[in-house]
Amino acid sequence: MPKNYVQIDPKDNIIVAITPLPKNTFIDVAGETFSLQGDIKQKHKFALYDFNIGDEIFMYGVLIGKAVLPIQKGTAITIENVKHASAEFNDSKEKFIWTAPDASNFEGRTFSGYHREDGKVGTANYWLVIPLTFCENRNIDVLEGALSEKLGYETKKDFAVDTEALIRQYKSGVSSEDIFNTPIITTKEEISKNRIFPNVDGIKFLKHDGGCGGIRQDSEVLVKLLAGYITNPNVAGATVFSLGCQNAQIEMLQNAIEAIDPNCKKPVHYLEQQRSESERKLIEEAVKHTFLGLIEANKIERKPAPLSKLVLGLECGGSDGFSGISANPALGYASDLLVALGGSPVLSEFPELNGVEQEIINRCVTDKDSKKFYGLMRAYSAAAVAVGSGFENNPSPGNIKDGLITDAMKSAGAAKKGGTSPVVAVLDYTEQVTKPGLNLLCTPGNDVESTTGLVGSGCNVVVFTTGLGTPTGNPVAPVLKMSSNTNLFERMNDIIDINAGTVITGEDTIESMGDKILEHIIKVASGEVHSKAVLHGNNDFIPWKRGVSL
Repeated sequence: MPKNYVQIDPKDNIIVAITPLPKNTFIDVAGETFSLQGDIKQKHKFALYDFNIGDEIFMYGVLIGKAVLPIQKGTAITIENVKHASAEFNDSKEKFIWTAPDASNFEGRTFSGYHREDGKVGTANYWLVIPLTFCENRNIDVLEGALSEKLGYETKKDFAVDTEALIRQYKSGVSSEDIFNTPIITTKEEISKNRIFPNVDGIKFLKHDGGCGGIRQDSEVLVKLLAGYITNPNVAGATVFSLGCQNAQIEMLQNAIEAIDPNCKKPVHYLEQQRSESERKLIEEAVKHTFLGLIEANKIERKPAPLSKLVLGLECGGSDGFSGISANPALGYASDLLVALGGSPVLSEFPELNGVEQEIINRCVTDKDSKKFYGLMRAYSAAAVAVGSGFENNPSPGNIKDGLITDAMKSAGAAKKGGTSPVVAVLDYTEQVTKPGLNLLCTPGNDVESTTGLVGSGCNVVVFTTGLGTPTGNPVAPVLKMSSNTNLFERMNDIIDINAGTVITGEDTIESMGDKILEHIIKVASGEVHSKAVLHGNNDFIPWKRGVSL
């Protein structure tokens, strides 16, 4: 894509500036030749034709807005002259035919993962410590302090101070000089190398603010989400804290786990504080149960698994004007490759499918799923309007500043992550991925709430595209960050894993970048490479309270 501007789809009547374009720049596209009427910022758009008030604006081949002022050809498209508009949709499907990409380069390939008794394969091996209510968060902190650093797992500090080494030296009667020369600083890397359980990637502590108070439905959904985390293939087992009187009862969690996997053999240890002799006794039991669980989890080793065992979460956040041109369609191509190989990509963020609903409906394999998607989108939209914030308010200030001026424009680009394959299942929040192929999962557009939901529904790896940059991660699944532009990759290389900006500069095509993405996913899934989010300990976990969250 080496040109200075591009028309993404032949139907589009606005053009994207790939580089900053000064006033009077000569434009030649789609049979139209003209000069720009003003400076156009990089990633922003300008009019291909003259628009009158009410004229429809198209990008990515879909309706993304309407003119609210007269717009002259060659003039910038802004929030002042264009307002959000999206195409109408219904639950009737049109005929859809898909041609799978050539995935022969990946046929027979495997990743090295943790095989579970239910047939799923993890890309990591974690032990979870979970509170059923926020009242137990302090006990979670106590357990984390007692276990993480001493067992060689991540510390929130850049280094650890071994004061006990000085105490041992003092008790042995050595000189002051010997005490002073005793090394007592241990780096995070050194701590990790000294893990007691090398086959366990970590202990994850999933604190939250739910489980009691609020509406009962929030606790019911929370329990289903936690059950999804316990049964996720990246998890070996769990220690669960309950206060006792909260809405989210132990039995509810047990039932939710059984609903997902009736034959679940994973060890789950439940501790109820109101039945314990004392808080100290509760912590003592929790430490011992967790330690014994880690001994068993450490017996599991990585073994080859087919790529069909990958359940790939598709996420975006901090999007910019290039996200829908480079990172998202490249991830979409990788998604299509995975579908062709029998894997399961999962597209979420329903507010960011606004404007492409009919395309999604047409791609649904069954009428049941097309109607389910229709119903979920209508209900979500109505709930947003009811609190005075429709989907049109979804773009953030950062999105708008970087060229995404309407929700439909943002959504049309965001939907590219899902590729072009048929939709085999439409899932509501916390429902589990069970079918190979592209799945849709109803989540909010909020980055962390959505990623939390993806992993709770079974994703064992996530790719997160971004144009502005974000450090987001997840406690259980590795989250790979991919930049839409090279400038971001160079500035935030410490948190970005993959650079799709090479699509913008012409060094890569969508297809070649998609191949690279899948190759990187395989390495991360095999434990050969760690995502930046894992290295930095970004364990973001925010359950969605099923009110409106955009």
